[in-house]
Amino acid sequence: MAIAIRRVITGHDPSGRAIVHIDGDISNASSGRVGVTSCVAWSTQGFPVNNDGLHDPSQAVYQTTLDNGSIFRVVRYEPGVLPRHHRTDSIDYAVVMSGKIDMEMDDGITTTLNAGDVLVQRGTVHNWNNRYSEDCLIAFVLISAKPVVINGCSLSAHG
Repeated sequence: MAIAIRRVITGHDPSGRAIVHIDGDISNASSGRVGVTSCVAWSTQGFPVNNDGLHDPSQAVYQTTLDNGSIFRVVRYEPGVLPRHHRTDSIDYAVVMSGKIDMEMDDGITTTLNAGDVLVQRGTVHNWNNRYSEDCLIAFVLISAKPVVINGCSLSAHG
């Protein structure tokens, strides 16, 4: 179930000099459904972000998003992964690191993303379908956002 991702986290020593605080493989991989494995490289709580201290928040248990915070997550989608339509209360920045995957919107329209493509997901209902023969690895930065409001109606997170 592991995802082989090296993370390098910087910080400061007691005199204020820049240091590499963490340099090693991410060790918190988890799976909430068959065919999908994710790990959290880092998270923050509150805005503006507090860069003080050397606490590593990555070992906490996270939902999809973090209210009033951010999550930097890497996800592996195996071929044939079962669909999960969902909407999050976040703006998601994504980079396809390897493989390719189909992003399906709630109207069934599909867009194929390839290695090197980037995506900005703005609170829309979507699903990830890996219909291909190799794993797809995507890095996501999920930043807390207000729910989308259309014609006075709030579109709440689900899935």
